[in-house]
Amino acid sequence: MTVKHFHVEYNKLNEQGTYSAGDSLTGQVVVVTSKETRVQCFYVRAKGKAKVTWSEGSGPNTVVHQDKRKYFYFEHIILQDKNKGDGSEIIGAGRNVFPFTFNLPTTDMPSSYQGKWGRITYSLRAQLTQSIWVIHKAKTEFPFRTKAEFPFASKTEMILIGLKEQQQATQISFCGVGKVTMNVTSEKMGIRQGEAMGVSVEVINESSRTVTPNLYLCEKQIFVAQSKHIVHTNKILFGTGDAVSPQSSHTVTKVLSIPPLLPPTFFNCSMMKLEYRLKVTLDVPQERDSEIKLPLIILLGSPKPQQQKPKRSIWFRKLIG
Repeated sequence: MTVKHFHVEYNKLNEQGTYSAGDSLTGQVVVVTSKETRVQCFYVRAKGKAKVTWSEGSGPNTVVHQDKRKYFYFEHIILQDKNKGDGSEIIGAGRNVFPFTFNLPTTDMPSSYQGKWGRITYSLRAQLTQSIWVIHKAKTEFPFRTKAEFPFASKTEMILIGLKEQQQATQISFCGVGKVTMNVTSEKMGIRQGEAMGVSVEVINESSRTVTPNLYLCEKQIFVAQSKHIVHTNKILFGTGDAVSPQSSHTVTKVLSIPPLLPPTFFNCSMMKLEYRLKVTLDVPQERDSEIKLPLIILLGSPKPQQQKPKRSIWFRKLIG
């Protein structure tokens, strides 16, 4: 084995190492050999793709649903045996560096994403063939970030109207003897990665039961393949209010802090979508919990999310002041 080391790497355009549509993707393939090495074929490829796969049933009744889409595919031949087999192309002994450049398409493409049953990946793959028996392969993924501030496809106009607007919802439920009214208010519908906002819950308990509000950030992943779809949900508790006893009322305000690395909302992929909701439930002993859901759009944050600390908004300070 004359090839001792073989790997492919990309050059970072920024501190996050992300690329976007229209950028020039540059990098190099590094080959370390113990002596002169004959090569039949040596190339590097760049690819962007989305793939969805899940199965239903078990045993002989298992049905697999899958689909994939290719956003781009480029190939750069570094060395190739022109005579198809005589090994006339040679790599010198020692460390060899072979640079490459790919110009990424300017079309709208979704950001890199890893979901429950699907992935959106952007990768580099290099292959060096010495013979039919000796083939060296290397692969790496590079993070891609969409340039679209609002990657919502056909829903854009509807969503943009309410991004900065305060949201309110009311629900009246009956438990025991009497009714419970729950009023939920959030500062806005759109919030960026790394930011924070206040969520207020007013509970007016005119029933004979004690109730307790719980606040959740809910994630909804939707995957589509072969005209079928599957949904994966997850919820994170970010606040619990005090118990509200019968014939009393109470208002609680909690801060929802969005992690800087939480994937933002997106609808610009035909096979998968990512949505979020604010959910507030009333925990009532021996009764079915009532709930209110408010839409939440998580937007791309600052280029340096790790250096930002969530700040309480003016709205939140006034609310609790």
